Amino acid sequence: MSTVIVYVHGLWQSGVESFWLRRILAQDLQAEARAFSYPSVAANASSNARALAKHLTAISADRLHLVGHSLGGLVILKLFEEDGAACAQLPPGRIVLLGPPVRGSQTAQNLARLPFGRQIMGIGVGEELLESRERRWSGVRDLGVIAGDLGLGLGRLVGSLAGASDGTVLVEETQLEGAADRVILRVSHTGMLFSSAVAHEAAAFLSTGRFSRRDPESAA
Repeated sequence: MSTVIVYVHGLWQSGVESFWLRRILAQDLQAEARAFSYPSVAANASSNARALAKHLTAISADRLHLVGHSLGGLVILKLFEEDGAACAQLPPGRIVLLGPPVRGSQTAQNLARLPFGRQIMGIGVGEELLESRERRWSGVRDLGVIAGDLGLGLGRLVGSLAGASDGTVLVEETQLEGAADRVILRVSHTGMLFSSAVAHEAAAFLSTGRFSRRDPESAA
């Protein structure tokens, strides 16, 4: 049985930075792990979701898993929110979101107040992160969330963060109703991509639908 994992990067990234994460995922799951690259600043989430759909539908595999970091997680959510027909044609699999600001982003709001802040973040961030929102996962696939609580990152440079965070995204901003499971690890937002613990937990969820460590507040 062939398994492919597609990683979707965050803001200002290209996917190359996920090499270590993808390597561990590939080893743990005996799978092929690829990176999907998209214009995180120059295009909105819907356009990037359509490009992701085109990329995924061209993949031949028995199982197809998705891993999204930060804004990349929102691109994955947007794909399933807006193109259910395309998603229904994909091979079965699971989804893991790493530090996803699914409820908006205090960091993005702080940065937007600075000169040229909105331009630096781009179109997609403006649409998705500058207002608080409530999202609910449809449950069409098992979806797990990994949050970090090591508060070192961009968010500390552009303003205060009211609550536990990974330095960029508040832990509470990663709460997604309908998710199958969630775990909070002692990692920063960027550090997630270089953490063996994060990689192994992501692999555990993709394999079983549950993390090996549990967040007491996660969905049952």
